[in-house]
Amino acid sequence: MTAEIEARVARYRERGARHVKLGLTDIDGVMRGKYVSLDKFAGVLRKGGGFCDCVFAWDIDDQLYDGGDFTGWHTGFPDAEYRLLVDTERWLPDEGIPYFIGEFQAPEGASHHPICPRSALRRSLALASDLGLTLRAGFEYELFVFDETPHSIREKGYRNLRPLTPGNFGYSVLRASANSEWFQALMNYCDDLGTPVEGLHCETGPGVWEAALAPADGMESADRAALFKTFAKVFFAKREALATFMAKWSMDYPGQSGHFHFSFVNADGDNQFASDAPELGARLRHAVGGLVRYVPALLPMLAPTVNSYTRLVKGAWAPTAATWGIDNRTAAFRVIRGGASERIECRVGGADGNPYLAAAAAVGAAALGIQERLEPPEPVVGNAYDVEDALPAERRFSPTLRDATARFLGSDAARRLFGDAFVEHFALSRDWESRESERHVTDWQLARYFEAI
Repeated sequence: MTAEIEARVARYRERGARHVKLGLTDIDGVMRGKYVSLDKFAGVLRKGGGFCDCVFAWDIDDQLYDGGDFTGWHTGFPDAEYRLLVDTERWLPDEGIPYFIGEFQAPEGASHHPICPRSALRRSLALASDLGLTLRAGFEYELFVFDETPHSIREKGYRNLRPLTPGNFGYSVLRASANSEWFQALMNYCDDLGTPVEGLHCETGPGVWEAALAPADGMESADRAALFKTFAKVFFAKREALATFMAKWSMDYPGQSGHFHFSFVNADGDNQFASDAPELGARLRHAVGGLVRYVPALLPMLAPTVNSYTRLVKGAWAPTAATWGIDNRTAAFRVIRGGASERIECRVGGADGNPYLAAAAAVGAAALGIQERLEPPEPVVGNAYDVEDALPAERRFSPTLRDATARFLGSDAARRLFGDAFVEHFALSRDWESRESERHVTDWQLARYFEAI
C-alpha cells in the first residue's frame, strides 16, 4: 500500500500538483474541507485523518446546537476519524489539483457512522442490496443565478437583487443562446469535474436554470449531486455571479426543486422496474407503496429547512401529500414508463436538501416497500391537489419543519432505517433550526404588524 501511495503522490508531482483538496459533507449538506500538502495527503491515506466533530454540532451558520448526546461542550469536541475514498478522485478543472471525498469512520465495532449523512445513505443502499438491488439514480436541480456577489447581497439586505437574466422565460433558446458561453462552460466544467450534466436549460423565472445530472449507480449519484451543488456555486462565484439553491427565495416565483429520479437494477444491470406490460411490475408497485407509506414521516430528510415548507404548498409545482401517478407532475411520486428507462421521480425534495439524506429517505422508503410488499393506493389522474385534502392524515405532509420533525422523531421506520442515534441527532438539529427561525423578526412580521398593531 505504501508503494501505491508513493506512486500516486509522484504522479501528482509530475502533473505539477503540490496540494490536494478534500471535503466531507455535514448534516445540512455543506461541504467542509481543506487543502493539504502532498505529504499530509499521503499520511491520511496511510492511517486516516481527524476532523473536529464540531461539524456535527454546527448549524448552517456555524452556531452550536444547544443539546445532544453525540457531541457538544460536554465532549470537548474531539476529532472524528475519517478516511479518504481514493476512487472518488477528481481533478478540479480550474485549480489543477485533485479533490477527494472523505467519509467519517464508523466507531470500533459498528458498521456505520451514527451521524454521517453518507453513512445514512449506505444504510438504505445496504437494505436494497439485501434484496438483490442496486440503485440507479440521478438528481435534477433548479437554481436561481444572480448578477451579485456574497458582499453585494449583504449590502443590499437581500433585496432588489439583480438576476442574471430578466423575466419568465422557461426553456428559452433565446436566453440560453445569448448566454451560451456560460451554459456551455458550466457543462464543460461539470464534465471535467466528473459530475456530468446531461441537460441544462432556463426554467420559469428570472435567472433560473435547471440542471439534470447524468445518472449513476449507488453512492456515486449522491456524490455527484453534492459536488454539483457546491462547485456550481464556485463556477458562478469565479464569474462575479451567485447561485442559490434555496427551496424558495421569493414569494413572487415558484420554488426550486431537487427532484430524484431512480430505479433499481439487478446484478446483471437489468432494470427491476421495467415492464413491457400495461400494468406496473411488482417491484415498481411495491416501491411506490413504500414511498407513499413512509416518506411523510421521513419528510425532514427531503425538506430540511424552515424555508423548505414555503415551497410545499398547493399550486407551487410541489406536492403537499404522498400521492403518485403515471407521468403526473402534480403528484409527489411520478412513475415514468419506458421499458429499460422505467423509473420513479420523487418530486418531494427541494433544491435545499442534502443529497445524501434525500436519497437515503427515498431509497429507504422504496426498499421497505419492496421488502414488505406494500401495494400503493390508486394513482392520481389529473390534479393531485384536488384530492389531497380528502386523504388520510398520515399521507398528508406536515406544514412546518417543527411538525415534520416531531413526526420524524416518532417514526419507527426512520429508526429501523437509520438508527436511534441518527434520528435523535437529526431531529435535534431540525428542532434547533425551527427555534432559530421563530426567535427572529421577519420582513413579513414588520409589514403586517408595525403600523396596524
